[in-house]
This record gives sequence, C-alpha cells and structure tokens, in this order.
Amino acid sequence: MSQNRASVEAVVQSYFDGLYEGDAEKLGAIFHPSADLRWVEKGELQVLTVPDWLDRVRKRPSGKAEGKPREDFIVTIDRSDDKTAFIKVRCQLPPRYFTDYLVAMKLADGWQIVSKSYRYDLRE
Repeated sequence: MSQNRASVEAVVQSYFDGLYEGDAEKLGAIFHPSADLRWVEKGELQVLTVPDWLDRVRKRPSGKAEGKPREDFIVTIDRSDDKTAFIKVRCQLPPRYFTDYLVAMKLADGWQIVSKSYRYDLRE
C-alpha cells in the first residue's frame, strides 16, 4: 500500500502546487469534473462547482506571483481501501489560512479529488 500512498501524496502535491501557483489547469487535472467545494459562510452552506472555482483561480493573483509565503502540508491520510482516501491538509493564501478535507478516489485514469470541504481563518 506504500506505492498507493505515494500516488495519493503526488495528487496532494499537485493540489498544493496548483493553489500556490494559481494554476487552474494543474488543479483541473486532479479534480473530477463533477466535484464541488463546500464551506460555511455566515452560517450558510456554500457550494461551488469545480469549473466555477477554476474560473476564480484564473482571475485572482497567485500566492507565488505576490511573493506570499508558502506553507502547506498533509495532516493525515485515512484510507478505507486501495481506491478511497480522505485527506486533511493545511495550506494558506494569506490572509486566509485553510484546513481542507479532500476525498480522493482511484478511478480508471488514476487518483482524482471528488470532493473538497474547507474552513479558513482570516489573519493579519
């Protein structure tokens, strides 16, 4: 199973790189097209499709372009079998500091993120 863990970690590394670089194509390659992003804002559940999120990524300045510090890491990977992974990560796009919960599945073309739920703190 260590090879499988390495392949899950490679997807997460692409996720971290894509976020920091603002690379919507890199992110689009690892997210299943039907995936969505979910978070709570002002007590209400918010849902965003991956295509809409990727449009936002394309329009915002990247952390890399703005010279912002990069800190991202895997907190845990929970595997129920060799085709399903629940991944908790921490990352940042200052002033937002995120905890992301990613669900990844091994599909015909390899590992893809099929769901993302997250929360963040605002810091100065």
